[in-house]
Amino acid sequence: MIASPQIKIVNIVVSADLHAEIDLYELSKKVKEVDYEPEQFPGAIFKMPEFHVSMILFKNGKMICTGTNTEANIKKVLNYAAGIISKYVIGPSPQAKA
Repeated sequence: MIASPQIKIVNIVVSADLHAEIDLYELSKKVKEVDYEPEQFPGAIFKMPEFHVSMILFKNGKMICTGTNTEANIKKVLNYAAGIISKYVIGPSPQAKA
């Protein structure tokens, strides 16, 4: 007989949308945890070692977050990131609906 598998969630991938256009260039200049090389990749990489998380940010406000393992941590990470990113919003994203 096969023993029942032990399941452990170790990584959750989350996509989110801020519905705002972000100045990734300024964000990367002012926030040392953000790396932006638009010649190589259109998104900025925001590493948050205190949360063990990495996030990819796009100019149109969309983001992908990976590395967390609970919904509570996701909420903490997204609120923390939104607080930092909000200083670099340059307008509503083109896809945002009025």
